[in-house]
Amino acid sequence: MSISGIQGQLFEVTVVGCTRLKDTEWISRQDPYVCLEYGGTKFRTRTCTDGGKNPTFQEKFNIILIEGLRELKVNVWNSNTLTYDDFIGSGTVQLQKVLSQGFDDTTWPLQGKSGRYAGEVRLILHYQNANKPAATTFAPSAPPYVAPAIPQAPPYPFPPAATAAYPPPATTYPAVAPYSSYPPNPAAYPPPAYPPPPPAAYPPPSYPPSAYPPQPYPPAPAASYYPPAKMLLQVHTLESIPHRLIDTILHLVKQWHHCHYYIVSLLYSDISILCLFISCIVCI
Repeated sequence: MSISGIQGQLFEVTVVGCTRLKDTEWISRQDPYVCLEYGGTKFRTRTCTDGGKNPTFQEKFNIILIEGLRELKVNVWNSNTLTYDDFIGSGTVQLQKVLSQGFDDTTWPLQGKSGRYAGEVRLILHYQNANKPAATTFAPSAPPYVAPAIPQAPPYPFPPAATAAYPPPATTYPAVAPYSSYPPNPAAYPPPAYPPPPPAAYPPPSYPPSAYPPQPYPPAPAASYYPPAKMLLQVHTLESIPHRLIDTILHLVKQWHHCHYYIVSLLYSDISILCLFISCIVCI
């Protein structure tokens, strides 16, 4: 709302009191007072002796309004006799409501030097000519608001132009068709059929099994002797006798070799036992 036409008019401020003020005294109760400042003019309430954190004032002030100034500053102090007064907190009161409605009863917060909460102050504001300036200001204020609305209309067509740019990207979406190329890729899966040849590699492991056939070869020589023997018996020649003797001799030699190995093993075990026995006797 415009406040033109309020220059030089009066409005009334009633300082009711403060609540939950920050305590600046250590021993005794503090003595608060309130200062109002508007357009370089200052107003001070009386000191509420021993008011503590919740002082009461109930004092009225008539303030002359200034065109374009819609804020009232409030400062709360603690009165000291021998030293400087202690600052408790400050706040800003907005006058829009009282200028438009003619009345405002509100509690305003206070902040200390550090910006922390320092209490609250209650003010009652009265403005008798609230309706008159409002009626005179509404008419002139209306045209300005309509005028800015007209220039704002042209800008709106521009966004549609920007939306026209969106179709080209839409054309780009068909380009996404390459994704359809992925189905052909499944056809690429047949190439992995080559791995099946590795199963063919399993035959090579068969070579180790082929190692087992070599084992029968040692017995084979023995068997090879006997078939010739049979054939020699069938061929009744003089050479068959020496061959049989040789076979018999070889067989006896093998048997003797085994017996000799067994005898040597027994002797070696006996010698070991004898050595162990001798070592035990020596130790005793």
